[in-house]
Amino acid sequence: MPQKRGSSSGLALPRFVSLKADRVNLRSGPGTEYPTIWVFNRAGLPVEVLNEFESWRQIRDAEGSTGWVLYSMLSGRRTALVLPWELKKGKAPPQTPLRSDDRANARPVAFVEAGVIANISRCDGRWCLVVIGNYRGYIEQNKLWGVYEGEVIN
Repeated sequence: MPQKRGSSSGLALPRFVSLKADRVNLRSGPGTEYPTIWVFNRAGLPVEVLNEFESWRQIRDAEGSTGWVLYSMLSGRRTALVLPWELKKGKAPPQTPLRSDDRANARPVAFVEAGVIANISRCDGRWCLVVIGNYRGYIEQNKLWGVYEGEVIN
């Protein structure tokens, strides 16, 4: 099945990227004449590119908010949020193990809170090798937002 390609970049749509800067304006349309509807303050945050128009990219975040950002504010570096759908206002974030190997019974090297950004090294479609702070280990791919189901990343 042919994959859709961006009209400006020629890259696959949709695709995951990350925010390059600590301050990124999300606009209601592809241009500075459109109002800012949100300001992201988290470099490395994964976002999904849905569409392209010249130097603008329409993105969606983990909460489903969409808008337009300048492509220069985005990085091809792959990151993912751990269990963002588990975050509940007023409750402590749940944790999941970061494992020493790509097996469910492998020794945990750390416990990671939902909402943490993981830097993706590689994914095999079921497990991803990630780096979070000083920790390196494996987490199930279905616990990450920023990687497609079954996606392989080398």
